[in-house]
Amino acid sequence: MPQDIPQADAAVIGGSGTNSIDFPRALSREGVEVLAEGLVFDTPYGAGPPLTLFTACGRRILTVRMHGWRSGVTRADASRQLFWVLSRAGVKEVLAEGGVGSVNHLLNLRDILVVSDYLDFSVRKDVGLDTPWLSSMRDPVCPRLARSLVQAAAGSRRVFDRGVYAVTDGRHFESRAEVRMLGQLGADVVGQSMCPEVYLAREIGACYARLDQVVNYAEGVIREWEHEDLRDIFYGESLFVAGILLDALQQVPGSVSCRCGQLRFPTLLNGV
Repeated sequence: MPQDIPQADAAVIGGSGTNSIDFPRALSREGVEVLAEGLVFDTPYGAGPPLTLFTACGRRILTVRMHGWRSGVTRADASRQLFWVLSRAGVKEVLAEGGVGSVNHLLNLRDILVVSDYLDFSVRKDVGLDTPWLSSMRDPVCPRLARSLVQAAAGSRRVFDRGVYAVTDGRHFESRAEVRMLGQLGADVVGQSMCPEVYLAREIGACYARLDQVVNYAEGVIREWEHEDLRDIFYGESLFVAGILLDALQQVPGSVSCRCGQLRFPTLLNGV
């Protein structure tokens, strides 16, 4: 395994939206060059997932396919492995993407959300990197990155620049009763990946934002979800999602500051 972790400005965490394509090569974008593939690094939490390093608009970017989980590796460990590498690569901006179920009855299939907050109902608690930080989740999503995603997606279809993402463990979908509960608590969509990613990004001092596409109606919402819809969206919308991610990376304003890096503090509870 290569042990020299390359430096990168940003990272893209691929979910169901780009799982079916070779990102970013499949876009055949001018100015995008793949520098290395299949980069696997040893971490304190086990060997990490394979990464690809590419350049776009003068920026060095690491990307990883996080769906299609590796056998014998939990989601929590996979996330810790990934963010341990991103920390040592110097990554300061993290974009993620995924597919979500609509809890809000006003949402339709293929709607795009750049969520602004979350409710964590997963049991993947205490998934940290053993760093001496106390993280505030006051503003979990970076407004600078979120604006870039919204601008990149604007005009393509319905795009929502806020929303609450309820995180569950899966892999099963939620029951009708669970969906009703999530809606009563303020969730707009439900998925399985925002946590612990958003915690780990804050822990390493990186900005985080995500692009989510509605791929199914949650149980009891509008109508029963259909496997054919999932298949059509997963395979038919991949280039669309990938294009938004690359456009957003190119549009992120470097001169505009945010306070994401200021929302972690030295812990006051040191072990003896």
